[in-house]
Amino acid sequence: MTTIQGQLQEKLTNAITKLGIDLPADFRAAVAISADLRFGDYQSNVAMMLKKHLGKNPREIATELVESLELGDLATADIAGPGFINFRVTKEAWAEKVNALLGDARYGVPSVVSPQNIVVDFSAPNVAKPMHVGHIRSTIIGDSLSRISSFLGHNVTTDNHIGDWGTQFGMITYGWKNLLDEAALAADPLQELLRIYRAVNKLCKEDEAVKEQCKLELVKLQGGDAENADIWQKCVEVSKLGLNAIYDRLDVSFDYWHGESYYNDQLAPLVDSLEKEGHARESNGALCVFSGEAVDPKQDPFKEKRDDAWSDLPMIVRKADGAFNYATTDIATVDFRLKEWNADKIWYVVDARQALHFRQLFDISARRGCDAELEHVPFGTILGKDGTPLKTRDGDLPQLGDVLNDAVAQSRTVIDEKSDHLSSEEKEELAETIGIGSVKFTELSHNRNSDYVFDLEKMVALQGDTAPYLQYSRVRCLSIFRKLDEEIDFAKVSAQITEDGEISLTRMLARYGEILPNVLDDLRPNILANYLLELARSFHSFFEACPVLQSEGETKLTRLALCELTSRILKHGLGLLGIKTPDRM
Repeated sequence: MTTIQGQLQEKLTNAITKLGIDLPADFRAAVAISADLRFGDYQSNVAMMLKKHLGKNPREIATELVESLELGDLATADIAGPGFINFRVTKEAWAEKVNALLGDARYGVPSVVSPQNIVVDFSAPNVAKPMHVGHIRSTIIGDSLSRISSFLGHNVTTDNHIGDWGTQFGMITYGWKNLLDEAALAADPLQELLRIYRAVNKLCKEDEAVKEQCKLELVKLQGGDAENADIWQKCVEVSKLGLNAIYDRLDVSFDYWHGESYYNDQLAPLVDSLEKEGHARESNGALCVFSGEAVDPKQDPFKEKRDDAWSDLPMIVRKADGAFNYATTDIATVDFRLKEWNADKIWYVVDARQALHFRQLFDISARRGCDAELEHVPFGTILGKDGTPLKTRDGDLPQLGDVLNDAVAQSRTVIDEKSDHLSSEEKEELAETIGIGSVKFTELSHNRNSDYVFDLEKMVALQGDTAPYLQYSRVRCLSIFRKLDEEIDFAKVSAQITEDGEISLTRMLARYGEILPNVLDDLRPNILANYLLELARSFHSFFEACPVLQSEGETKLTRLALCELTSRILKHGLGLLGIKTPDRM
């Protein structure tokens, strides 16, 4: 289905063509959603864009275009200011849009013309440790971007690049052999693995002999020792059970779990090729990737300024002791994703603090012939109410499971106060839905680059920019239909849009298909989250201004159709954010 915005853009382009204007191949007659409805529903500055090309006054160009436009019943056009063209959609066109949306399973959202193979790398916790609050952002942002991209028509592959290799396994192996509590492991494997890791880490600081023994355990593991490899495999297996419990609760899944260990066999040949190709050379016993010297030092991720002079800032790919690191693994991962998944784009949804690492990774990948679009999707920090990074009283990051439990408990408190009509079982299920949804929406309603305060009371409130407000808005839509004596066959409804409240809500419903694709322009799910809030507000204003059940005839059917579409789009949009919608609250 073509959006109204798309139709206007097509008609404006046709008007330009009719005037015989010879335009560059990449020229677009852009039509934007008006920021101020006093000037219409849509607006174009194309006349100003054509000024230099035609050598005319923009207002004169705009006049010629408006006279040449063939809008039919779609809209009217007028000129404002120095040459802006404003479009006002007709009531007939709004009604036609409602009728079309009622029969459209995609709710007016067009599919992409050229689908791409997109790999989304997100979440990526370390094995043998519980997920903490810092994993919220990567997990939830990555999941929503995957859902939205898939719906728009792209071929999406999700990969949980877990940290299942590295130096921590020397300590964990030592702890498994000397400190493991089998009963505790069976009851809560991640907590027991975390306990022994912390205990061994403390011992390493107190006893050099323990530290050396941990190093030996790691060497044995990397060398293929059967006992240590078996312990490592068990750690990975029990960790995945614990991680999946969190993912199931968040309704997050992955196509693959290709962790760091998956690429072990590829690292030695990779490093050899880096050296042979001239990308890496030895430095102080380690093998490092250095600058390609092809860009200005200010833009070169392999350069840094020291004492007013530019110095090398290499990426280590093989340590002096012969061990590889996560940089080596990440280069191998790019190779794999290009070869096996034919990736056109790879998105890394990772903390902003890793920006330099990814700049270096993307630079060396490009030098080695990678033609895919690699993009770091960074995010800010979750803050406590005191404005500092969220931590427990002991100074640790709160565990994600505890955060979710707290959100559900806070939701249950609100439900107990306001939902006496629900059974205990219904309240329990609703608390889970609202609590998890609140955590997700709070994350996704903020620009991912900004920090935000984690405030449970505000997150679960029925008023404000919250998930419960949106969930309640849909429930309010559904409650209208429960009061009807018969079901409505919306395939037979022919909407008649007349009132301002009807127009306002229709306008917002029509914009779903125009706004959703914009999420991928800068990979910002908050664009969708903020749209849903605007839609909900528009619905509540409509509901107050335009009686639904008290109206009659075509007016009643039209308003019921608007309620139905609001319900559908709220559910669908929240679903793309990974948020469930209850039928009752």
